[in-house]
Amino acid sequence: MPGISAFGGYVPRLRLQRKAMVEANKWFAPGLAGYGKGERAICNWDEDAVTMAVAAARDCLGADNRPAIDAVYLASTTLPFQDRQCATLLATALDLPEGIETLDVTTSQRAGTGALITALNRAGSAKGGVLLAATEHRRTKSASALELLYGDAAATLLLGAGDGMAKLLATHSVSDDFVDHFRGEGEAFDYQWEERWIRDEGYMKIVPRALAGLAAKAGVKGEAIAHFILPCLYAGVPQAIAKRLGIPDGAVRDNLQAQLGNTGAAHAIVMLIHTLQQAKPGEKILVLGFGQGCDALLFETTPAIASMPASAGIVGALAGGRAEANYNRFLAFNHLVIQEGGMRSEIDRNTPLSMLYRNRDMLTSFIGGRCTKCGTRQYPKSHLCVNPNCGALDTQEDAPFANTAAAIVTWSADWLTYTPDPPAHYGMIQFDGGGRMMADFTDVDPGTFDVGTKMRMVFRVREYDQARGFRKYFWKATPAGM
Repeated sequence: MPGISAFGGYVPRLRLQRKAMVEANKWFAPGLAGYGKGERAICNWDEDAVTMAVAAARDCLGADNRPAIDAVYLASTTLPFQDRQCATLLATALDLPEGIETLDVTTSQRAGTGALITALNRAGSAKGGVLLAATEHRRTKSASALELLYGDAAATLLLGAGDGMAKLLATHSVSDDFVDHFRGEGEAFDYQWEERWIRDEGYMKIVPRALAGLAAKAGVKGEAIAHFILPCLYAGVPQAIAKRLGIPDGAVRDNLQAQLGNTGAAHAIVMLIHTLQQAKPGEKILVLGFGQGCDALLFETTPAIASMPASAGIVGALAGGRAEANYNRFLAFNHLVIQEGGMRSEIDRNTPLSMLYRNRDMLTSFIGGRCTKCGTRQYPKSHLCVNPNCGALDTQEDAPFANTAAAIVTWSADWLTYTPDPPAHYGMIQFDGGGRMMADFTDVDPGTFDVGTKMRMVFRVREYDQARGFRKYFWKATPAGM
């Protein structure tokens, strides 16, 4: 049976305090006070479902001795393009070879677990690994309960033909066109139906049918389950279902609502990784995904989980947050208010697609050059070596820079250049081993960095072409400790 061989997670650094959200809207919706505890993860202005997936996948694959990948599956209901395969964009940003399968799985909260089942089936016959990424960045109406309940994050699993750290025991799916919520064509926000009906007619009737089918296949009773994962916005539902099936109360996993929020199609994978980081060998993990039916997957951890490779995962990502109390910043980043950007923002940001394609290695995969004659590294790659003592022509081979550490040589905080989060921070960075470039900085706090600060590269949105709905992605520098 296939299994999980590695995992990775990403949670945006910014954590909006729910108290600030409640305070800002209490004049209109005082009933939101009941949701005012804790914090939720929010994307920076240059983050979206794709950039988070890239970050989580890099955490999963590591920088050195990366495994061979046969396929990349990307699950989300908030991909930034309706007609552009984002799994291919993810694979390109990871500098994976072109001879792989890529697939987007979307339009249901069950997309994450559905993609996981598909990826596991593929992994059983794959020579290399199958990478599954689940990611979500959902917009909501302001002053709504969903605004406080949702959160942004991404999670990745590397699946292989062997048992790995957690082997698959069985899966079972139930397909049922139960519409608890939906987002119609051209609509920006989810439309939610009544909570009691969703709970009683949806979760309490559909989930048990999926679990009954799984039990028939696996022959496992409820008391054998050590970890029970059921993402749900409604308190008490996972506990009620677990009790009905004889699953111990202590097996029901924390849904991470207090420090993250519900991450939609990604949440079952997020909770699974959080569980794997705390599980012991020989424990059974039951994972459920709800949405137009229900997916049920049963895993069992192996002795390999005790020596799993270093990864930030979800535990590490949750620990690296920065409290954000500015509700207006959240509204602006999610385009929920119309701001005056000034004349400097009124630039036609059309992207010549031919140029983007020709330079995809440099722009998306972040590939530079290394002179085979003198060893000098440079970005971007060119026909001429930049070493003044060399100057050799056409001697450069590809040199990846995405996982190369760097340090600040010069920097500036620019209040004149337009940016959604002023000031614009940028500067010259020097890569370890050679090579330098002018780079935009992201996730930086004024006064916390200077010349010599160690930096790492992250894949982000550089510009938005609002007129055509196109996003320009590139690599930015952020402090190495972030």
